[in-house]
Order: sequence, then C-alpha cells, then structure tokens
Amino acid sequence: MITLQNIIAPENEICSEEALYCHRHGTVGFSQSSGQYHLPVGSRLSFGTYFNLFNLQKWGSACALKTLFLEVYGSGCVELRVIHALPDRSWETAYSEVQTLTNQTPVSIDLSAFAQGNQDGVLFLEILAIGQAVTFDKARFATQDAPARLPELAVSITTFKRERDVERTVQRLEAFLETFHYGTHIHVQVVDNGQSADIPENERVTPYPNRNLGGAGGFARGLMEAEKSGYSHCLFMDDDASFHMENIARAYTFLALSKIPEAALAGAMINNTHKWRMWENGAYFDGSCKPLFNGTDLREQSQVVNMEFTSTRHRPATLYGGWWFFAFPIAHVTRYPFPFFVRGDDISFSIANRFQIFTLNGVVSFQDDFTEKESPQTLYLDLRNHLMHHLVFDSLSRSAFGTAKIALRFMARSLLRCKYESAEAQLLSWQDLMQGPDFFDEHIDMSKRRADIKALMKNENWVDLSQLDLSEKRRFSRLPRRLRHYMGVFTLNGHLVPFWSKIGDKMVLPISERGLVFPAFGGADMVFLNTARTKGYRVVHSKTRFFSLCWRILKTLVEFCRNHDALKAKYRKGYAEMASKTYWDKTLR
Repeated sequence: MITLQNIIAPENEICSEEALYCHRHGTVGFSQSSGQYHLPVGSRLSFGTYFNLFNLQKWGSACALKTLFLEVYGSGCVELRVIHALPDRSWETAYSEVQTLTNQTPVSIDLSAFAQGNQDGVLFLEILAIGQAVTFDKARFATQDAPARLPELAVSITTFKRERDVERTVQRLEAFLETFHYGTHIHVQVVDNGQSADIPENERVTPYPNRNLGGAGGFARGLMEAEKSGYSHCLFMDDDASFHMENIARAYTFLALSKIPEAALAGAMINNTHKWRMWENGAYFDGSCKPLFNGTDLREQSQVVNMEFTSTRHRPATLYGGWWFFAFPIAHVTRYPFPFFVRGDDISFSIANRFQIFTLNGVVSFQDDFTEKESPQTLYLDLRNHLMHHLVFDSLSRSAFGTAKIALRFMARSLLRCKYESAEAQLLSWQDLMQGPDFFDEHIDMSKRRADIKALMKNENWVDLSQLDLSEKRRFSRLPRRLRHYMGVFTLNGHLVPFWSKIGDKMVLPISERGLVFPAFGGADMVFLNTARTKGYRVVHSKTRFFSLCWRILKTLVEFCRNHDALKAKYRKGYAEMASKTYWDKTLR
C-alpha cells in the first residue's frame, strides 16, 4: 500500500485549531501526547475537514489511480462511515458498516470504485462509537498502484540571517525523512544568502553559501544545484517551514503518481493571526495579486467543501504558486527566476513556465500577516514586478494607460491614507522600472535602493507605543458608511478640503485595517498598530506633500505612456536573457 493522505491531528507547534482536523460530536477526548481520540459510546468523530478530507477529482484527474482504500486503526466496536460529498447534489453514504477496530490490523475499506473514472466530489471518514471504550489511533487513504517512476526531489530552502529558524526546519525535515517511506529520494538544499547559518552537510542535507541576491538569487541557485545533481523535481520553501511534514508526504506521492508531466503543486497559505482563516488557496495575477478563497472559514465544513469543489473546477490562466511551498518538475523549466531580489519572482516563474498547477487540501504553510510586513520597501518591490509582468507576458498585455493605471492605483491607496513615504517609494519604483531591464542587473543586490528608501522613511517606521498618542477624536469617520465613502472619494480624503489637518479625525487603526483605504476616510492624524498592539506609527495629513507627489506622478505618467511600446520591447528581450540559466550561472559565480 502507498499512502496518499494520512489523517492527521492538531500539532501545537503548527496549529491547534481542532476544527481544521476533525469535528467532535459528544464527549470525545483527545490526547496530545499519544495522538489518540477516546470516544465514549454514542459519540462521533467526523473528518470532513480541511486537513483530512480526500479530493477525488484532484487526485483522479492528475494521477493514474486504479485502486483506493481507507485503512483505520484503533480499538473497540464502531460504525465506520465514508461520506461522498458531491457538488450541487445530495451527499451520499458510500460505506457504512459495524467493525471492531484493533491496533495490530487495520480495517480496510475498498473504495476503488471511486478511483476508476473521473469521479467528482470529496470523501471523508466518520466514526461512531458503539462499544464502551473506543479509541481511534490513525487512518490513511492509500492505493496499491505503484508509481511508474519515483521522483528525485530536491527541497530547496533559501535563508538569510535566520539561523535558528532554518536550523529548526532542517532538523524537522531530517527527522521526517528518516521515517518517510521515500525519504531516500528526497534531499534538502539550504541556500544560505547570509552565509551565517552553519548547517552541517550530511547524506540528507547540503548547504550552499551564496551571494545575497534576495529570494530570486537564492532560489535560482537552488534550482541550478538541483538540476546539476540530476533531480527530477524541486520544491521551493521558506526557511521557517511552519507546516506539517505531511505536506512533504502528500506532495511527493502526488508528484510520483501524476500522469501529467508538467504537474506542479502550490501550497496554500494561512495567516498566523487567525489560523482558521484561509489567506490564499492558490492565487492568480491580473493587475494585482488575486488570492483565491481569501477569508474562507476553515472551521466550517460547508465552506471547506465548497472551496474544494470550486478549486477543482476552476483554474485561472495566470494561476501561480507562492514560494513558501511550490513543487515543480525541473524538465519543464524554460525560464529561471527573474532578478527581482524579492517580491514577484514566484509570480513570473509560474506564468513563464506554464506548469499545470494544482492545490491539495492540507498542503499549506502558516505565515505571518502580510499586512504587517507592508512598508515603503515592500511597496516599492511590489509595484516594480506588477508593472513588469504586464510588459513581458502576452496573457497580461494592456495598453500604455491600462498598465499605468496599476501604478496610479498603488499610489492613490497610499496617498489617501496619508502614507506619503510609501507613495514616494512607489513613484521611485515606477521611475526605476522605466530605466529598462538593465536597471535590475545593475541593482541586483538592491543595496543602494534599500538605503535610498530607508532614508525616505521618517514616519512609517514601527516605534514603541509609549512614543505615540493613542487618543482619538472621531466625527467624520462616524458618518454612515455610504456617506463616509463618498466624502472620502470626492474630497480625496480631505485633501481638497481647507483646514483638513485641523478638522479631520484623529484615529487609531488596528492591523486588520492597515492595508485598507476606507478605514482611513475621515482621518487627518492616524496611528496604525501592529498585530500584538505593542508598536505603531503615526502619519498626518499634508496638502503640500500630496499635491507635490501628484504633480510628479502626472509627469511620470506622460513619460511612461510616451515610451510604453519601446519599454515593452526592451523588457521582453531583457526578460528572456535575464531569466535564464546562463545569466544566473554567470551572476552567481
């Protein structure tokens, strides 16, 4: 038997939101130390959850499955039920039998009828305790089908000055690979951009000290080394590896059984602030990054199942995989990462290489809030890649003004929130892009630009709350929502109103509202707080800075539209040259 998916339990180091793993009905007990569930008579466990349901159509459409089994281990007399949830139809009970569980031999349920043909929907296990003392130990979906060829997988981690994080990740990976059935076919590469991690080399791990050219340079080095060593697949992932090791197991088995040569697997992302809420289950790019299923409550079975149905049916043309967890076949790489330093390299890599990207439930990374990471530096980097993608790729091609609207929208969001330093950095980003692709090569390590942007930042830096006045004075921000919206839009959040700096509201905004424009409407003096509410920064209304920036933005817009076609031709030629193995081989020497 080859394991397709293990049914997994909460793990405190990763996530303890129980409803993402199982739903308890009755007085069911769970032991963290043993991983066992204890069910008194009449109680029930349901595994129709984000981590533990089985998506028939994703596995069936990507993999050549002929057999499918569900094996259950435990003790005591139970009713085992397998539910077949179908889109837009009544759900069906695919299996229901009274069984006696034993620890030595699993109860094996043959579900092979669901593996033959392109079956729709998802399957999940339910357990009803009939005996007085029932324990549930573990279960797995498995197959008797053998892969035609086992992938040789390089797990490539890029790290910079996060020694403890990457050391812990490597330890977790080594421990997992020692017990994983296919562990000898997986090797860990640590590309150390800070040259400070001191990861020892062994039969499972190879460290590569590397010049700091950001994530793009680190992952390009990892891809080069994987290709040089003869690996068939590569998995890009973050150095903190905040995910269950089951991610690796599911990804490897999915790639091993795949009948689609260009199949790639993108891990989803959940925000550490609310571990029950999906941030993105895949994303696509068109004018901006569009996270799929953002806000889905993963505690709610109906929302999880509907997400799986929809993600199975619909795959946007510009779907991309974030490099917190992205596995792909090396033979289908035609373009290496472009030297963005960071931000946007994963988007262009997915679009340029035309992988067939899948997502699987439970293959997910837990990440810190992206909103908290926002700064003039990140906004500079984001705008550059957003504009360049539209200059390079046919699927994203727009008119000159259509492309310029992306930059205008970015800067308008900053200006309306009185974040003039962010707008200044974004304007610089636009102007730098207009210098052509050679600018990226000349500033490949971003050292000068990072220093330039840091010098711009006087107000938009996190400081201790003791340095900030957190008192509020709200009038305009208490208006009815629609009236407040129109007032904010038509007055450009008070920038067209005389004496706004004196009459506008004084507001304190939490992290959840930091990245949004509407919560800032009515404000002239705003303090933004971080997630822990231990730090913040203050921005204040300034007509001088607003209109000065607007004038410079207008002049840049005229120049961009005038030179758009020539710039587009330069970037298409430059992209082909710089997103190549030859370029990185020369650059990383």
